[in-house]
Amino acid sequence: MNDSVSSDNYDVIIIGAGPAGSTTAAFLAEKGRKVLVLEKEKFPRYHVGESMMPFCWYTLDKLGLTGKMDEIGFQQKHSVQFVGTSGTVSRPFYFFQHDDHPSAVTWQVERKVFDQMLVDTARKNGADVVEQHKVEGLTENDSGAITGVVASDAEGVTHEFTAPLVVDASGRDCVVASKKKWRNKDPELRKIAIWTYFEGAMRDPGLDAGSTTVAYIPEKGWFWYIPMRDNRVSVGVVAERDYLYRDTREPAEIFAREIEENAWIREHLAPGKQVGEFWVTGEYSYRSNYCAGDGLLLVGDAFAFLDPVFSSGVFLALKSGEVAAEAIDRALETGDTSAKQFESYGKDMCLAMERMRKIVYAFYNEEFSFGKLVKQNPELRPVLTDLLIGDIFVDKFDELFAAVEEICELPPELPYGFHVHSAAD
Repeated sequence: MNDSVSSDNYDVIIIGAGPAGSTTAAFLAEKGRKVLVLEKEKFPRYHVGESMMPFCWYTLDKLGLTGKMDEIGFQQKHSVQFVGTSGTVSRPFYFFQHDDHPSAVTWQVERKVFDQMLVDTARKNGADVVEQHKVEGLTENDSGAITGVVASDAEGVTHEFTAPLVVDASGRDCVVASKKKWRNKDPELRKIAIWTYFEGAMRDPGLDAGSTTVAYIPEKGWFWYIPMRDNRVSVGVVAERDYLYRDTREPAEIFAREIEENAWIREHLAPGKQVGEFWVTGEYSYRSNYCAGDGLLLVGDAFAFLDPVFSSGVFLALKSGEVAAEAIDRALETGDTSAKQFESYGKDMCLAMERMRKIVYAFYNEEFSFGKLVKQNPELRPVLTDLLIGDIFVDKFDELFAAVEEICELPPELPYGFHVHSAAD
């Protein structure tokens, strides 16, 4: 452990140095807050989730990192396109046609490089980031408010750290939601994802060379096709468990079988070579019952994860870190880090996630297609694009969702996540 790391002189302890944790830390440290980030792994480390939503630009710009993104040389992304099983390509959603702004050009990133950049920014701003420290538990006072964490280092030595506020940014580990049994799976979004990487696979010409492609397969399954720098493409298949596992559970066999189900994917992968391993994850859609407790706040995937289809994961991690930092700074200013201080944070995050969740549910409905929606309601294409680029923290989607509901049923709002858990409850 770093000699400079004390156990009791921090304003905030953050569990996890991924995008949500590092963003929260960077903003708070910039405000002069004393921040400790405890990360269980050694960075840089591999992570999936390479495609950026355009509205990531705004948080990255506040962090002073948009120039750094271009300096690193990440693959630029100008649009999203959808491909039918026959190989027919939709009219791409070009971001610059919707809004002529620097955010209209976003990126496809290697997460180990991107995440390291965020960690470095948190450190540069003054946060203490301590790697290979796994949080094993939370400490509480007599009233049940969180007062700190217990963590073990790489040698297995246990350390206790205290602070007025603990932020869980542990990603899908969901340290707090798992320990407190707050984690709830989405009732319908029970998908499996299998992914790998190809070198030398085909790219579309011109501006489309870096486009994210969503390519359909039967039973509302789909491939992602994310061109990255250095001649590499991230490719994954997502569908219901019963569909993907219908005749084998071997990832390579499933992947090869499903490539044949979409002509565009088959054509684009044909000249490429698969490299590295196959990765598998399942039933990843969930939300915590509570967004906060006394002395406690949840951000990023530790609070909720929706679905990979519109690349909202990193965007919501960055945005939740930004919004959380503002709420935390206000709470520290008043000296009150009780749960009630974070009610508006939970409401803002859940309302935004519900807007994205509705279009995800529509995407998986057999009756729905974006082509049908836009053909029936051409005037709604701009607001649909707003949704797909991440402009979801503004209440302007009622007409869009009414039009979607004329095609397919939309889910009711989840009853959890909006709320805080007080020790007095």
